[in-house]
Amino acid sequence: MNRYVETVYGELCAIARAYMLRERRDHTLQATALVHEALARLSLDSREFDDAEHFLVCCARAMRRLLVDSARRRKRFETALETLARSEIAERDSCGAIDHLALDEALELLGRSCPGILRIVELRFFAGLTVNEVASVLGLSPKTVEAKWTFARKWLARRLRDGEGTSTIS
Repeated sequence: MNRYVETVYGELCAIARAYMLRERRDHTLQATALVHEALARLSLDSREFDDAEHFLVCCARAMRRLLVDSARRRKRFETALETLARSEIAERDSCGAIDHLALDEALELLGRSCPGILRIVELRFFAGLTVNEVASVLGLSPKTVEAKWTFARKWLARRLRDGEGTSTIS
């Protein structure tokens, strides 16, 4: 693999830049990082490459898969935020719009103040676990998880409704 990297590195960077031009503006991965991540993934694969062209094709495919995986994670995150916001946590305006940034900020604040409660929120919504499953994962009783989950929902609803006025967990 290493013998091909020097040969095709410039082409890989050009391919990555082209991929990144088609990505959303808020994508955080840089073209060079995409190349290096693809190379790292290929280095874990014990596959032999026929020639530099075969190596280039495999790298381009690995970069595409990385971007697809990233898009899927982003979509799951956005869907989870939407679900979280629509499930008694967030008040919506008359248009039905959800302020994802405010929700994310509220979750960050919750995590700084009560990381255990944030973990419950993450497991319930972002991982889709039931109360019993969360209890099992965290080694808590279902009753404790339910109480903390109820607190989190109410706290987040108040935080999102009141905005910046609620700066601490209370």
